[in-house]
Amino acid sequence: MKTPKDVLAFASDKDVKMVDIKFIDIPGIWQHFSVPITEFDESIFTEGLGFDGSSIRGFRAINESDMILLPDPETASIDPFSKVATMSLICNVYDPLTGEKYSRDPRNIAMKAEEYLKSTGIADQSFWGPEAEFFVFNGIRYDQNQHSGFYFIDSTEGCWNTGREENPNLGYKPRYKEGYFPVAPTDSMQDLRNEMVMTMIEAGLPVECQHHEVATAGQAEIDMKFGSLTRMADNLMMFKYIVKNVARKNNMTATFMPKPIFQDNGSGMHVHQSLWKDGKPLFYDEKGYARLSETALYYIGGLLKHAPALTAICSPTTNSFKRLVPGYEAPVNLVYSQRNRSAAVRIPMYSNSPKAKRVEYRPPDPSCNPYLAFAALLLAGLDGIKNKIYPGKPMDKDIFDLPPEEAGRIGSVPGSLEQALKALQEDQEFLLQGDVFDKDMLETWISYKIEKEVDAIRLRPHPYEFMLYYDI
Repeated sequence: MKTPKDVLAFASDKDVKMVDIKFIDIPGIWQHFSVPITEFDESIFTEGLGFDGSSIRGFRAINESDMILLPDPETASIDPFSKVATMSLICNVYDPLTGEKYSRDPRNIAMKAEEYLKSTGIADQSFWGPEAEFFVFNGIRYDQNQHSGFYFIDSTEGCWNTGREENPNLGYKPRYKEGYFPVAPTDSMQDLRNEMVMTMIEAGLPVECQHHEVATAGQAEIDMKFGSLTRMADNLMMFKYIVKNVARKNNMTATFMPKPIFQDNGSGMHVHQSLWKDGKPLFYDEKGYARLSETALYYIGGLLKHAPALTAICSPTTNSFKRLVPGYEAPVNLVYSQRNRSAAVRIPMYSNSPKAKRVEYRPPDPSCNPYLAFAALLLAGLDGIKNKIYPGKPMDKDIFDLPPEEAGRIGSVPGSLEQALKALQEDQEFLLQGDVFDKDMLETWISYKIEKEVDAIRLRPHPYEFMLYYDI
């Protein structure tokens, strides 16, 4: 455990000049401000730093705007992009009047989820391994106003550019849905991804591998080693920060938007998860289906039962549902299976080790707020264990090839953000367990998403509507 003294010693050793104070807003974007090291001392870890909560999305009204941030000493690292030597610290949000943790702070919610897990006696630790996919483009232009709207993506890797005059055009552009694992020169971004990986390792993130993903136009995946819930959410935020800034450093642009390209694969974030107690894995049983324990099956039952509500938190953008399309690329089917990637829950079979036994929940995407998403997934799984929710029989067939009658009996995630938010309104008791989420937070989430995203998209003409209807 690092202490404030350890952090100040670390800053002195690295000749730090500035301290960057980071925290996360409700939609899932890092916010920050910086303090000269000369103004930073141990008292900040107990007294905090003030900020205007009314200017942060989903936080406070203007008449109750004062809030404070307390840095977590465990999160100290050197910012890899600042010209001036800068130490980064991730903070929790507190109410200055009550001194209590702010109930709408996503990081506080993640920490409460871990505390609740221990209080149940079911397990004392959970491990998380998100696989966040993303695109790296050479350029992006978009605009929307009262009389026009467009987006334009450009990528030297884009299959649509095979005929473009590039003086010269050297080809080797991945075909749609054929970008998985080709070597150079078809994979033109090996060096860029390697630079991202090296920067992550330098920042303290353990990385397992990197590769090109299925789509054309620079889709990528970099896999981090698993970690505890809050720490992995911290790591994922640093991961996204590094991906975006390394891309920008190379005059490119990275996005975690789930579905930027029409008729090619979107970017998902499959989330591997497991429970442990007294240093032993709880999801393994040598005699069980896919070597899963009864505990693991009940955990899966909770995930599948609450999947519609989970979708509002784990796939929380209108764009998420351009990826979550039945019969297309994404795992929308509410069943579980070993190895089968068309199921919402997959049990990886790469290893026979009890320590490697985990479940992989596949509907989420990287547009989610990881603190909220991981907390919600844990609560759904624990609800399954507590109430012994059996997930039914596994589905080891290719779901996309099932006869219509059989396929019709399989449930699926909601088809739109609006439907997902309605599911969350109707099924949220499991999230209130242990006071991890509260009604105020869930109401804030739902109202924000409806007003700022669902209604914002619903009210605007879509460019393709002119193709469909202009001549009516």
